[in-house]
Amino acid sequence: MLDAVVVGAGPNGLTAAVELARRGFSVAVFEAKDTVGGGARTAELTLPGFRHDPCSAAHPLGVNSPAFNGMPLARYGLEWLHAELPMAHPFLDGSAAVLSRSVGETAASFGPRDAGAYRRLIEPFLPKWDTLVRDFMSLPLSALPRDPVTLARFGLAGLPPSTWLMRRFKDEKAKALFSGLVAHVIAPLGGLATGAVGLVFALAAHAAGWPVARGGSQAVSDALTAYLKDLGGTVHTDYEVKRLDDLPPARAYVFDTSPTALARIAGFGGFYESYRYGASVFKVDYALDGPVPWTAEEARAAGTVQVGASKAEISTALDAASRHGHAPDRPFLITVQPSLVDRTRAPEGKHVFWAYGHVPNGWTGDLTDAVERQLERFAPGFRDLVLARATAGPAELAAHNANYVGGDIACGAASGLQLLLRPKLTLRPYRTPHPAVFICSSATPPGPGVHGMSGHNAAKAVWRRLRQEL
Repeated sequence: MLDAVVVGAGPNGLTAAVELARRGFSVAVFEAKDTVGGGARTAELTLPGFRHDPCSAAHPLGVNSPAFNGMPLARYGLEWLHAELPMAHPFLDGSAAVLSRSVGETAASFGPRDAGAYRRLIEPFLPKWDTLVRDFMSLPLSALPRDPVTLARFGLAGLPPSTWLMRRFKDEKAKALFSGLVAHVIAPLGGLATGAVGLVFALAAHAAGWPVARGGSQAVSDALTAYLKDLGGTVHTDYEVKRLDDLPPARAYVFDTSPTALARIAGFGGFYESYRYGASVFKVDYALDGPVPWTAEEARAAGTVQVGASKAEISTALDAASRHGHAPDRPFLITVQPSLVDRTRAPEGKHVFWAYGHVPNGWTGDLTDAVERQLERFAPGFRDLVLARATAGPAELAAHNANYVGGDIACGAASGLQLLLRPKLTLRPYRTPHPAVFICSSATPPGPGVHGMSGHNAAKAVWRRLRQEL
């Protein structure tokens, strides 16, 4: 009998498996797709030689992850590549705000009226980032806080809505950039704890950057898999699990799946019926004949570029998709330029480019024209460079990854109390009605992103139970 079986070979499932295997437990992973990866995969979606990331592409939470940083993943081929700037936010006049590794450079890009406010917001937390990120990403109570005072101070700043936090800024550049940071979790700007979302992304950039993985996001999953195999774990692909009886006998079962899928497989009935799924995205992967012709010089040097003319435009786009049930006319776009720093991703002189805008859950339209009209506002001539494109709306995203219910790439709405307490209002989110069944997906704290911390935290709950049985 195995000690643990993990269902789903995304970053969280693989991390949970590694954490158990490195503590001497026998582990097997079962994945429905023919390759490992979940939200961290790489494929030729457009033309031969153009390697795209179907979901996550830039990894501010990955390079800052306590779980990943506690593993020898570089030994297994994971290499982080950094653009000159982690992120840029261009404006229609050709200027840009930037998120630089330097707090001073970032503050200066906002202009003199907001530079001091940004420094006062960020600088108290940055020297204590390593401890803060571990404490923040271990909530709720999977480990005792190492620095409860700093964590409490962070909570005071971050728990209110981001709109409150942004009151300290006077000009548009700081407000727009920070609004874009919050929008990465596809949540309206006025929601609970959205200030913390913006702070985490900003601090992550200053502490360790927003890199891409050399060769694509698949490198993250492949490194975790190789490490797991060296620890004695096994991985089985092309193995769809429809019920618990499909799995070999084990002392514990760990699911890197959506809560509704877990309930269906394990026979939990309506245990997760109150769990909410959020807005989706419409994603376009491009093969380009050259780099994106951004008007703002800073955007040409940034790994990630946020595209939204103002805080108001970003807020309107988020509200359209999340609250009003329609696609925005001018979508807020998150874009990534991996081939600026990774020449393995495209043929010589060519580039891959990744962009998405927000749409309602389950939306069936085509946002391609709106995406490209928005890009043309900030990068005139963009369409002339397009060699090929691959589009994915909610249906295609859900087909790619069953955890993306209705195309929700966050595996559950990251708004309201569900941003912090997911998948249920409990201090034991990784446990389920069955004492031997656990959940470790992005539907559990600390939530979405390629960081493995949901798997790391869930593994703690599993090994504590397994040790109690010895």
